[in-house]
Amino acid sequence: MLEHASKSPSGALEAPPWPQTLSMSAFRAAWPFEGEPFWQTVFEMHREKMQIKNSRLAVANLEKIFTATFSLATEKGFQAMSLRDLSSEAQISMGGLYSYIGSKNDLASVIEGVLRACIDRVVEDMNRAQLEPVETLKALIFGEIYMVEVLRPWYHFCFMELKGLPREQQQKTLDLELRFEASLVEVLERGIAAGDFRCDNPMLLATQVTAQLEQWHLKQWKFKLRGVSNDVYAQFIFDNLLLCLGCRQAAALG
Repeated sequence: MLEHASKSPSGALEAPPWPQTLSMSAFRAAWPFEGEPFWQTVFEMHREKMQIKNSRLAVANLEKIFTATFSLATEKGFQAMSLRDLSSEAQISMGGLYSYIGSKNDLASVIEGVLRACIDRVVEDMNRAQLEPVETLKALIFGEIYMVEVLRPWYHFCFMELKGLPREQQQKTLDLELRFEASLVEVLERGIAAGDFRCDNPMLLATQVTAQLEQWHLKQWKFKLRGVSNDVYAQFIFDNLLLCLGCRQAAALG
């Protein structure tokens, strides 16, 4: 069930944390996928594959390397980008660059691995919160929208550069989508078993919802043109999903 707001030491009411509170500010407070804490996490995830062991130096340079990678991938495409291009854009020598990555394939693998780890952590946190099925669905939808907003360059790379990656890495990127769909299916089946939802084909419904969510990072220009915000789009998907499920709780949870 949704938790009630608690009181701060000053006596003011505070909203419960993510995922009980579904807002971008609550999401960012729970998941620091930006700034130094995030790059420190990236370093910890892949430090064994790097020659650099100095955390402070590595964190600063990793941000330069990945920011430059995303910029070049957008400008000329990842396949057309060379490590010399990356060295110049990141302002790190070729020798220094090789201390962090051995090849472009290694770089692509790290990007996919970081995004996968972030998604897994958010989903696992929702599972630990033990929300009711309808609340879990809403948290999954809003969480995906917020993650796309915060980690947009990572999503864009994995989905737009997919064709140029080795087959093994292509499959790992495709698995990101399948894993998210599996999370949706699990919640749908739990809600059906509890009598909260009615659905003859949870798998196809999860596929449809995933496609709607993917529009958010594949067609951003369209939503900006029409003035559609994160929360408006997430709420629209959620409300329509509840209608498909024969559930009338959209107004109560909106």
